[in-house]
Amino acid sequence: MSPARPCKGLRAAVAASVGLSEGPAGSVRSGRLLRPPSPARAVPGARLLRLPGRGAVRAASPERAGWTEALRAAVAELRAGAVVAVPTDTLYGLACSATCSAALGNVYRLKGRSEAKPLAVCLGRVADVYRYCHVRVPEVLLKDLLPGPVTLVMERSEGLNKDLNPFTPLVGIRIPDHAFMQDLAQMFGGPLALTSANLSSQASSLNVEEFQDLWPQLSLVIDGGPIGDGQSPECRLGSTVVDLSVPGKFGIIRPGCALESTTAVLQKYGLLPSHGSCM
Repeated sequence: MSPARPCKGLRAAVAASVGLSEGPAGSVRSGRLLRPPSPARAVPGARLLRLPGRGAVRAASPERAGWTEALRAAVAELRAGAVVAVPTDTLYGLACSATCSAALGNVYRLKGRSEAKPLAVCLGRVADVYRYCHVRVPEVLLKDLLPGPVTLVMERSEGLNKDLNPFTPLVGIRIPDHAFMQDLAQMFGGPLALTSANLSSQASSLNVEEFQDLWPQLSLVIDGGPIGDGQSPECRLGSTVVDLSVPGKFGIIRPGCALESTTAVLQKYGLLPSHGSCM
C-alpha cells in the first residue's frame, strides 16, 4: 500500500466511502439455509460455492454440514491472505483479513479503488466492537443497531492494523444481519476488511453475476443467491452510515437503506444530530 496521504478532513474521508459504499446497494435481510454446496460451475481463478435456500440457518439439520464446509473454506482462504466474495444483508462484498497488509493492498488493486477511501471492518459480535474501537455510546444502543444494515463510524483503537485506513483515526464497523457473515467473522477470529464487490465507480452487486469481471482475481466466491429485489431502487441504497465519534451526537454520513429506523434508535438514547449531518 502506498504511504498515507493527508485527507481534507475526517468527515470527507469517511463520507467518501465507509463500508460497502461504492455505488448503490441493496438492503434486504438475506440469511441462507444451506444444503451441501452444489457443484460449482467453472470460475477462472476462483472456487464457487453455491448456497441455495432461504430461512433458518442455525437449526440442527442435514444442511448444517454444508454450512460448516462453506465456512471452513472461506476461513482457510482468508487466513491464507486471499480475497473472498461474500453475501451480506445489503449486497455482495469483498472480504479479506484486516490484519494482512498484502491482502488489503490486493483489494484496492483489484477494484481500482483509491487508497484514500477507507475500508470497513466486519465483526461477528457486538462485544468485539470494544476491542477495535473507542466506544462512546451505551452498549444497549449498539445492540439496538447491530447486527443490521448500518455502518457505525467510531474512533479506532490500537488493536487494528496500522495499514488499514492509515489516513484517518476513524473506522466504520459492520455486523451484517446475515448469519453466514456473523458465523464467518466469529470462526475467523479477527477483524475482516469489507467493501463492495464491484469495480470502483460501478454499481454494487446484488448477485454474483454482477461482478463476474472480478472472479479471476478472487480465490473463492460464496454464492448466496440474489439479495433483495434487483428491480427496486430501494435495494441499492446501501447501509446507513452513522458517525458516532463525537460523544452525545451523531452524524448521518450516508442515509442508506435504514435511515428512519436508525435515526429513531439514536434519538431514543438522547443523541443529537451534529452540525452538517445529512438529515
